[in-house]
Amino acid sequence: MRPIVSNGLARASALVATAIAAALVTTAVTAPLLAAQTLGPTAARAANLDTTARRPVAAVIDDYVKLGLSSNLALQSAELEVERTAAALDSARARFFPEASLVARYTRAEGGREISLPLAAAFNPVYLTLNDLLKANGQAPRFGTIQDPQFSLIRPREQDTRVTLRQPLYAPAIPAAVRAQRAALEASRYAQLALTNRLRRDITASYVDWSRAARAADLVVASRLLLAENLRITESLYANGKLTQDQVLRAKAELLALDQQVIEVQNVRDQARSYLNFLLNRPLDTTIEASEVDTEIARTNADLAQLRTAAITARPELAQADRAIGAAGARASIARAARMPSLALAVDGGTQGERYEFGSGRNFSTVSLLLNWTLFDGGARSADERAARISERQARTQREQLALQIELEVQQALDRLRTSTASLETAAARAAAAQAAFRIATRKRDEGMMSQLEFLDARTSLSAAELNLNALRYEVLARQADLDYATGGPRH
Repeated sequence: MRPIVSNGLARASALVATAIAAALVTTAVTAPLLAAQTLGPTAARAANLDTTARRPVAAVIDDYVKLGLSSNLALQSAELEVERTAAALDSARARFFPEASLVARYTRAEGGREISLPLAAAFNPVYLTLNDLLKANGQAPRFGTIQDPQFSLIRPREQDTRVTLRQPLYAPAIPAAVRAQRAALEASRYAQLALTNRLRRDITASYVDWSRAARAADLVVASRLLLAENLRITESLYANGKLTQDQVLRAKAELLALDQQVIEVQNVRDQARSYLNFLLNRPLDTTIEASEVDTEIARTNADLAQLRTAAITARPELAQADRAIGAAGARASIARAARMPSLALAVDGGTQGERYEFGSGRNFSTVSLLLNWTLFDGGARSADERAARISERQARTQREQLALQIELEVQQALDRLRTSTASLETAAARAAAAQAAFRIATRKRDEGMMSQLEFLDARTSLSAAELNLNALRYEVLARQADLDYATGGPRH
């Protein structure tokens, strides 16, 4: 089973389900599976265990992929990430527009510092001199003394209510932030597409694993039926004096051993079913629909160089890495813009005073140009710019590494597909030989001409050959799906 590596889209709509359809149509060199061959007794009994009409495997996988794309929790999380980055982009764009706000402040104050004007020291000596002159002329003094006036620095009551408008005129950090968020949004969309492709691949591989395990379970159950029949015949021959009791005991031991194997293969089948249902976000014990695998599987006729070129062009992970480079470059621009001045227009209008009053003499308005230019910050902005440039170089290095990794994935997937396909014909011939040998052994046993050990050895060889053929049949489907995922889509 393959884990999801961590929301679908148009380019992902035909990846793995179409790959399986392509794998079941002979568009290139084909490898025979069981065509023109007579089923062995084990496979024949397994085929008779379930006679329900089945749909083609491509149609069944396509339905499960559609279900997974609509219900998988990891894909839903990726969709939410796209929505989050889209909201962040809208927030960055909004900084181009003016910002209007209402600001109101009402204050009640008591105490605080008082201011005293030194008028008494300035005017009282003058008034005293003037009064003396008046007295000397026989007139009554007319100037009194004054006290220094005092008033509180804070008004007991005060309100300031205004509407503030701010419009950036020159702010190079704003367009750089928009570019960074746009690149982040595109990267999240490609990440969603990559996750969609992986989910398609994982659902396909999981269904193939379940089908292989289910078929293997049927073969083992059918093999048990053969051993049960063998035990019955052996007991009959022993009752007629044609065999010794040790051969009956050996037949019973083989049957009990196969009972244990039945439990093991059924556990593998159930685990594969649980993982597929986990990918589909539904109860783990939900029944899986069985399907019919056609008799031939197509192989890709493209060479390694073509597949690598196609992968570099089509894989969304590389497009995501390119957007990550763009976002890192935009963040470097933001760091550079912080070292430049910014200019904004500010308009304020409202009313001030001890009471809320409006009208002439009470309202006010101002228009300002705001220049902000940090001249010295201890090298903090230079360090931020240097860190942003390093992040951009790091993103480029990661992109190169990812491209090499994808090329390696393509090579490995192609080699595995070719190996599995080449093994099919050998496995089919081996199964045919084991089937023929078992039929001969069955006739000899029925006539008492073969020991139980020889018959059981023929049965073991038959089961191993048929299980191996079954595994390789589904192995080719899984490897074809892996190759299509590695190259970014099915190749015909």
